[in-house]
Order: sequence, then structure tokens, then C-alpha cells
Amino acid sequence: MSSDRQRQILEAAVRVIAHSGVRGLRVEKLSAEAGVSTALIYYHFGDRAGLMRKTLEFISDRAGRYTHEALDIGKDAREQLELLLLLELQDTPTVRENSVAWGELRASAVFNPDLREPLGTSTREWADDLAGMIRQAQAAGLADADAVPVDVAERLTALVEGVSERWLSGSMSLERARELVEGAVVAELGMRSPGKG
Repeated sequence: MSSDRQRQILEAAVRVIAHSGVRGLRVEKLSAEAGVSTALIYYHFGDRAGLMRKTLEFISDRAGRYTHEALDIGKDAREQLELLLLLELQDTPTVRENSVAWGELRASAVFNPDLREPLGTSTREWADDLAGMIRQAQAAGLADADAVPVDVAERLTALVEGVSERWLSGSMSLERARELVEGAVVAELGMRSPGKG
């Protein structure tokens, strides 16, 4: 990202999408939310499609920043993988906003082909990162050697998205969502991390 002003606009775009949906993301509304002119939005992003693509990238990058701490606090690849998934289920304004906006963009991609490619790319990158962690866990003897890392990663990321939607919509408690993710890691990788109950 090339400027603080772009970041300010993208943060506002995430807020607008989280509160009003993709259809509610109007340049005039975004301009008011970000405290900038509509001309500046067009200058930085070209058109609404460019703004949507950059907003999706921003959401992915922001999620990467708040889940990166899993790499610092997890003692091995298996624990890091579990923490990375669980950090997507935090009751903080940033995580809530990011998750809601991600869900809105994913739902809009059904009818908006312009969103499909960047959404697919972000989803693949997330699954690829997890698959790499699964391979590391397998190499360290911390995961079932017969598990197919790419398949496991896709199932786990899809589960996190699904339980996140249920939690955010009030259909499930945060604690239950986190329990389901923890159980899925055990089911997929075949054993608990050393030191876990």
C-alpha cells in the first residue's frame, strides 16, 4: 500500500462493508466515512471494482497481521496451525469487522465475477500457508503422515469461515466455535499436540 491516505480509505471501506454490505459501499458514503473527497478515492482506486479488489487484499493482509502472532507463540508447527485458526475467532473489533466484511465479499462474489479471482487467490494463499504448516507438523511427527495437507487445509479454512459466520450472526457462541475448530484439528491431524489435554 503506497500511502496512509489509501490505508485510511481501505479501513473505512471495510467498516462500510461490515455494516452495510457490499451493496452499501457507495463512493459517496465511503468518502464521508473516510473523511476524504470522492475524487481522491477514484484517484487511488480507479473505479469501484478496483476499490473492491484492494479492499479484499487489505482484509487478507490485516488478517495475516493479527494471526501472525501464532508463529511467535506456538511452540511447534501443529500448535501454530491451531492458534492461527483460533485467532480468526477473537471477539475484537478488528477481527469482527474483518470477518464480517470477508463474508460479505464472499457472498457478493456469487453475483460479481470481478471478485471471484481475488477472493480465490486470497483463499488459496490461506490454504497454502496452512498446508505448509501441516507438512511441517507431519515432518516433526506431530500430525498423521497419511493426511493430505492441501485437503486438510481446505477443510479447516472452510470450517473456520462457517463457524465464524455462525458466531458473528449469534447462531453459536464464540466458545463453541473455538471448540469445533480445536476438535477439527484433532480429527484432521490425528492426535493432540504434546502437553494438550
